[in-house]
Amino acid sequence: MGRIVVSENVSIDGVVQDPTGEEGFDRGGWFGRIGEADRRAWAEVEHREAREAAALLLGRRSYTWFAARWPARTGEWADRLNGLPKYVVSTTLTEPGWAGTTVLTGDVVQAAAGLRCAVAGDVVVHASRLLVQTLLAHDLVDEVRLTVFPVVLGSGERLFGPTADRVPLHLLDVETVGDSLVRLTYRRERPGGG
Repeated sequence: MGRIVVSENVSIDGVVQDPTGEEGFDRGGWFGRIGEADRRAWAEVEHREAREAAALLLGRRSYTWFAARWPARTGEWADRLNGLPKYVVSTTLTEPGWAGTTVLTGDVVQAAAGLRCAVAGDVVVHASRLLVQTLLAHDLVDEVRLTVFPVVLGSGERLFGPTADRVPLHLLDVETVGDSLVRLTYRRERPGGG
């Protein structure tokens, strides 16, 4: 049985909105404000995660962003992402352009639960804020990895929205990434230790 792993870049106050500044959010572009050494260290962590992943799961908007960039890139990291099975949750996408993509239509919760059973290994979710919130609400997230960027934005869309109940997490690891970033890894705690 696989695991669903959420892997996100967030500000200190949990904002995930418009990290590259392409969406018009007045506080967007925060990802690009780190130094080159931090960017290289971040890329190494992301490349390692891609090597360990069995598949990617993305929401429609995030998929479109990734699919517009990665197929044209080269190198080991690009080769790995381009070669991974990719699943995109969408009611409108009919012909995905990124090789190895399967469109998941219908009930998101059922489709994600099916992936956990069908994929041996980690199904990594990048970006996809609304998808992450849905997965958390239905207890389908097994691990959360947050790379925290050294900025407080004060407003913007946050990764974690209102929940019907608490979502207990257990800290597994704290990793310094470069000089300014921190990667926090949490396991979802479930009754009975599962």
